[in-house]
Amino acid sequence: MANKLYVGNLNYSTDETELQSVFSQYGEVSSVSIITDKVTGRARGFGFVEMATPEAAKAAIEATNGMELRGRQLRVNEAMEQGKRPRRENSDRGGYRDRGDRY
Repeated sequence: MANKLYVGNLNYSTDETELQSVFSQYGEVSSVSIITDKVTGRARGFGFVEMATPEAAKAAIEATNGMELRGRQLRVNEAMEQGKRPRRENSDRGGYRDRGDRY
């Protein structure tokens, strides 16, 4: 098991200090990063926590997945490498999508 965890469904006002506090209960936290929008600087509702050991990562997943934090249920699992993420179906990112309207 890798030590880096994906933490999703975060309340937009959750900060890195709060996330570190939650996860440090299950082992040493190496780093915390909440992802923000490049343009607005607002949190995007997810982040990453890196635990010091695989055992701490496993304990953190088991304890925090589904946990309520600031009124939202966290989704916590092992983070995937960027190249290994599953392709999203029906994505509108780039390209032309024919909706019947012509220009």
